[in-house]
Amino acid sequence: MNEPDWQSVQGIIQGGHKVASGQALNSPYPNGTIAMQIPFFRALGLNLGDLFRGTLNVSIQPLIWEMTHPALTFSQVMWTDKHPPEDFSFSACLLLFNQIRYPSWIYYPHPKTKKRHFQNPSVIEIIAPLIKDIKEGHPVIVEYNSLEITVKGL
Repeated sequence: MNEPDWQSVQGIIQGGHKVASGQALNSPYPNGTIAMQIPFFRALGLNLGDLFRGTLNVSIQPLIWEMTHPALTFSQVMWTDKHPPEDFSFSACLLLFNQIRYPSWIYYPHPKTKKRHFQNPSVIEIIAPLIKDIKEGHPVIVEYNSLEITVKGL
């Protein structure tokens, strides 16, 4: 296994759909999608239990990103009966906010199997610990493994 090749990209926290955390109005997932998915991911070998049950959306505009060789991919995860199974990929990362590094995961629900709430390719969804005081508009740095993630200019 290759050692990670850590690179960094600056971004800004932006608002999301609030479905992952369960804060969206009229969501069919009142506890949030992440809380529902965590037991399935754990059974497949990824323990996200200590992390916040939601995602942080980091805009890296004008750059875009692609998950090229993820550390983990789970195919056909049947985590809800509301739609067909989905594929998910993950890559470990560090989220730097207020000079503190938070071990986190880049979370990528594959668009081919995801039915709604698509992300712009300039937005990285991150599952991180609960970070006090982080809000929309705050600058962050994402340290990612360039062997798994590619960041490109437009």
